[in-house]
Parts: sequence; C-alpha cells; structure tokens
Amino acid sequence: MSSANTNTARKIKEAFSNLQNKKIENIQKIISGESKPKLKLNMTTKGPSRKQVIVPMNLDNANKFMKDLSTHITNINRALKNIKSDVMVDFICIENRGVVIITNKITGALDLQTIERYIKNTNNIEANQVEASRLP
Repeated sequence: MSSANTNTARKIKEAFSNLQNKKIENIQKIISGESKPKLKLNMTTKGPSRKQVIVPMNLDNANKFMKDLSTHITNINRALKNIKSDVMVDFICIENRGVVIITNKITGALDLQTIERYIKNTNNIEANQVEASRLP
C-alpha cells in the first residue's frame, strides 16, 4: 500500500472503528476507483411508432374485434404472407383511438391496405365505422 492509501485506511478506521480490516480495504478500493467495474446493461430500442398501425374505429367495434384476437393475428399474418410481405403482426392492443397493431417491421402501403381489408371484412364489425389504417 502507498502512503496515501495508508492514510486513507487510517482515516476510515478512525471514523469507523468497529469495521473489519477487509471492509476498510473494500471501501478504500471503491474510493480510489480500483474496484472491479460494474456490469452495465446495454439496450437498443427502436421507436415503436414506426412499427405501429393504427386502425381507427369506435369502441364497440374494437371490443368485438378483440374477442377473437389470436384468430385475427393468425389470419392477418396469413394475408400478409399471401402478398409476399415480410411484415408480421406481433400483437394487437386496444386504445382510445381504435385498435393498434404492432408489427415486426415497418409497414408499407400494400401492408396497410391488406390489414384494413381484413379488418373491414371481419364478421361482427361494422365496416363503415372503421376508418383507413394509418401509421402514427
């Protein structure tokens, strides 16, 4: 230990006389920056708005649509696959504006038309209450 480290250790021991020597050494390492580096979590997120398709509709239609959600996700994905799109629906949620469809990639115009066409042709949905699909 250098003389500066010894002085620091002595000051810590005087301030906290009931600490063990090992704890004092750990505190000293932290103060001098010699402790092992903490692991950091690196996260990269993409803006969800680029992957959202908003289908404005009234609340009644939205609730009817949400009843068979897993079937709708499967059918929309099949319709997108039929047009040879790489876009797939991950999940669908309801918001005050209507139904929000979250996809794996950014959707194009043909994808939007396909999704809109599917929703308007769904049973129990009043097609005139469904507006054109759009990106946020």
